[in-house]
Amino acid sequence: MTEKVDSMGRYFVAGLAIGWVIGILFAPKSGDGARDYLSQKINEGHKHARKKARELRERAEDLIDRGKEMVNEKKDEIAEKLDDAIKAHLPEKSKAKGA
Repeated sequence: MTEKVDSMGRYFVAGLAIGWVIGILFAPKSGDGARDYLSQKINEGHKHARKKARELRERAEDLIDRGKEMVNEKKDEIAEKLDDAIKAHLPEKSKAKGA
């Protein structure tokens, strides 16, 4: 099912791209005007894509940092409980040896 959706999505994107190119070719602007417009839109798209990539990278870094903090907190919590259990168990052993 997923393959069918992926395939349909690819056809949709390809259709959009073809339609966009045909629209540019039949636009009422001259060749120079169309090329300038196309170049401008490509540059805008490139800048937008870089901005979104930077935002996504920052969000991923934040999520990684929060995950590391959570792991360290749980690790410390487990270490404390383990130490408490060991301390509670040690006096019993020393009483047994001394008796």
